Amino acid sequence: MLIMVNSLYRDMLNFFRNQFTSILLLVFLTAFFNTLLSHTLFPENEQLIRLIDSTHIKDTTDVTLQQLVQKLSLEKKLVLLKASIIAIFSGLISNILLVGGLLSMIHQISNRKYIGLLHAIFLLVPLLPRLMLLIFITTLLVKLGLLLIIIPGIFLAIVFSLAPIIIISDNLDVIKSMCLSASIASNNFRLLIPAIFFWFLAKTALLLMSTQFSFLSSLVTAILLNSLNNLISSLLLIYLYRLYMLLQKN
Repeated sequence: MLIMVNSLYRDMLNFFRNQFTSILLLVFLTAFFNTLLSHTLFPENEQLIRLIDSTHIKDTTDVTLQQLVQKLSLEKKLVLLKASIIAIFSGLISNILLVGGLLSMIHQISNRKYIGLLHAIFLLVPLLPRLMLLIFITTLLVKLGLLLIIIPGIFLAIVFSLAPIIIISDNLDVIKSMCLSASIASNNFRLLIPAIFFWFLAKTALLLMSTQFSFLSSLVTAILLNSLNNLISSLLLIYLYRLYMLLQKN
């Protein structure tokens, strides 16, 4: 059976509409958790803004991010490092809850078991250690790839995109899930590339839009941006799960 990208998009949108309330609730809760965790672990967020938003940096437009960081004092660099570590940690935990909760819900619904969001998260508990390890490894690899020349990061995101779905649906370990994902992805690049590229472009556009929310408080802005980011990721996960189901039938 020939799988078309257009039909996958339609299936994704149909599932999103049918489960709109549950998905939106999960998106908001994980975004709120991410923001709350970041602000709890790093209450000096406003201090970071004041430290880095200095006049000589605001007036500098022709330098790279690396050059901007080099201009910071040791105190500012330490504050920035602490904020970066906490942002990565809280984002990772939030992402695990989003990916696990959504995929668990999709898996149960696909098996004709119509359960609530909390029940889906509860069923996820036995798989959490493997899912946490998988997301940590793949996130690290993708980010390292993006730091190199961007293209390796996108390639790795495509190669391992199906791994979380394989853990949830087939109950495999981390390494087997990554290997199986790489094998399937290598034979279905035409179906994965459009979705992954859309995901990257949407997240980049969201990052660029973040400067337009300066009239809101930092807390509200963080929740809003995290919610939109989670919504984009949710659409991708639905698309990937539907693709994996169809590939399994072929």
